[in-house]
Amino acid sequence: MSENEIIIREIEAGDNAKLEAVIKSCFPEFQIPLKGTAYEDSETPIMYESYRGDREVYFVVAKGDEIFGGAGIKALKDFKGNVCELQKMYFAPEVRGLGLGKKLISKCLEAAKTFGFDSCYLETAPQLKAAIHIYEMFGFKHRTAPLGDTGHYSCGVWMTKEL
Repeated sequence: MSENEIIIREIEAGDNAKLEAVIKSCFPEFQIPLKGTAYEDSETPIMYESYRGDREVYFVVAKGDEIFGGAGIKALKDFKGNVCELQKMYFAPEVRGLGLGKKLISKCLEAAKTFGFDSCYLETAPQLKAAIHIYEMFGFKHRTAPLGDTGHYSCGVWMTKEL
């Protein structure tokens, strides 16, 4: 698949089921726990509705009607401070290695800056080594403990970046 055929756009109501399928398919592939992760998160089946508030956005990677992944930004849950969270960044195998992760992170961080956040937090699984490497390239620093209360207690990697 050519990168030229793929676009990054804001999520639409009709994307929910396709995006949920992409997100959930990554868990068995990378042997990520289903409990305490985005797999069982109540937002995962209703991503369009979950990103309708102020200072939040979710972008999808699409080609026509097909959805190949995405990532979003919203305020960090149950945290006092001007911190957003980079959330639910997952890709189908067909689009990995095309540089879309970097493009999506850039788009999300730009949105976070536009929304006026001071820093960005993320949680991920240690199995997602390629993603962690890209986060590090963008200047995310490892933390020794989580921030806020995302409910993702099975994510053992926590990172932040000043905006």
